[in-house]
Amino acid sequence: MTFLEFEQPIADLYEQLEKAKQIEDKGKVDVSSTIKELEKKIKTTRKELYSNLTGWQKVQLSRHPERPYTLYYIEQICKNFIELHGDRNVKDDKAIVGGFGSIDGKTVMMIGHQKGVNTKMRQYRNFGMANPEGYRKALRLMKLAEKFNKPVITLIDTPGAYPGLEAEEHGQAEAIARNLYEMTTLKVPIVCIVIGEGASGGALGIGIGDRVLMLENTWYSVISPESCSSILWRSWDYKEQAAEALKLTANHMTEFGLVDGIIEEPVGGAHAYPEEMAKLLKKEIKAQLEVLQAIDPLERVNQRIEKFSAMGKFKSARPMSKSASPPKGVKA
Repeated sequence: MTFLEFEQPIADLYEQLEKAKQIEDKGKVDVSSTIKELEKKIKTTRKELYSNLTGWQKVQLSRHPERPYTLYYIEQICKNFIELHGDRNVKDDKAIVGGFGSIDGKTVMMIGHQKGVNTKMRQYRNFGMANPEGYRKALRLMKLAEKFNKPVITLIDTPGAYPGLEAEEHGQAEAIARNLYEMTTLKVPIVCIVIGEGASGGALGIGIGDRVLMLENTWYSVISPESCSSILWRSWDYKEQAAEALKLTANHMTEFGLVDGIIEEPVGGAHAYPEEMAKLLKKEIKAQLEVLQAIDPLERVNQRIEKFSAMGKFKSARPMSKSASPPKGVKA
């Protein structure tokens, strides 16, 4: 079990628990009461820690190496999942996976970022950073789902779209922009869920939906705390302050009206109880699809467009009075 820095009190208790179990296994001393007390204290301490997490701590949790990724959720939620490959143009991008699967007898198109569960797989998956081919593959699968009138579920977990020279040469910006445009008018229900990191256009490229949800310990922002810190302070040392200033947590996103809801994680995070998290995710997906499929497709598209069009706040400049003279060089 891997513990983050802020989880050190829990790590210390687990260490004591392990020692007590070793003593019990030897059978020389009865420490059953001590074990029960430590287990109870672990639950209490974990609950206290997780009840007041900072923005940076939630960023850390979203990146936990044991946190479930897209393929894990697909395996737990879907039956008969068939992965589909390639953008039918250049190649098959391994950072984005997708295909048809069955959720309690109903076929859906599952699409999501995949980071990889170890060093070798992370390199294979490019750490979840998709190239243009990945977004074009995702769009191809969405169009296929629309053809067969099947809902689309996207699972978002990426540190951003791949920023390499080759990606730019192949049209990274165009590929993401095309997805935004096409997802806006897709005639089937779309449910988008941030399951880990939701960084910038890399997340938004598969993030336009009728419902956009976030797991409790995830983040969604135009920039990562580290990158923000390096721009503002010329150093990564201020990433904690940047995380707070960016207001990137699920609670902030809901407050701003940028996402539609939060899926609570088990106390201790999705990485501590992955099977339970998968059940909660499946339950939420089914509930959202039941509501969305009852809406007329045209009305659903109109609602989707109105939702994203209403995002953001702006102020109109106060009209200049007739008596006031215009700035130099500007015609009245």
